[in-house]
Amino acid sequence: EPVGPYPHARREGEFIFLSGIGPREPGKKEIPGVKLDSLGNILDHDIELQTRSCVRNVEAVLKAAGASLADVVDVQVFLTDMKRDFATFNKIYGEYFAKIGPTRTTIEISSLPTPIAVELKVIAKLKLS
Repeated sequence: EPVGPYPHARREGEFIFLSGIGPREPGKKEIPGVKLDSLGNILDHDIELQTRSCVRNVEAVLKAAGASLADVVDVQVFLTDMKRDFATFNKIYGEYFAKIGPTRTTIEISSLPTPIAVELKVIAKLKLS
């Protein structure tokens, strides 16, 4: 479920716009690869686990909208620790998107709405017959 009053995706013509997609697994409250203290503050995170989970979530939302990762044309990446996580994130990202070749912007931000270290915002274009 989205963490706010918005859909995971919206189709406009041949384009599908995804809201920011994080690593929380469907139907679970736990976030892969995050360790929290008793107050809910992030103690540590595993960017590889979170990145892979984000991509699986993007895949699921695209599939529900009739698309796939192969249809992705643009990705915006939000990382909470660019210095620590960029190299690992970039390696994992490349496994999924290098051959597809979407444009990409990567931004470091101080925090995200839930205790996650990465979020992906994606635009896909359907191949119309």
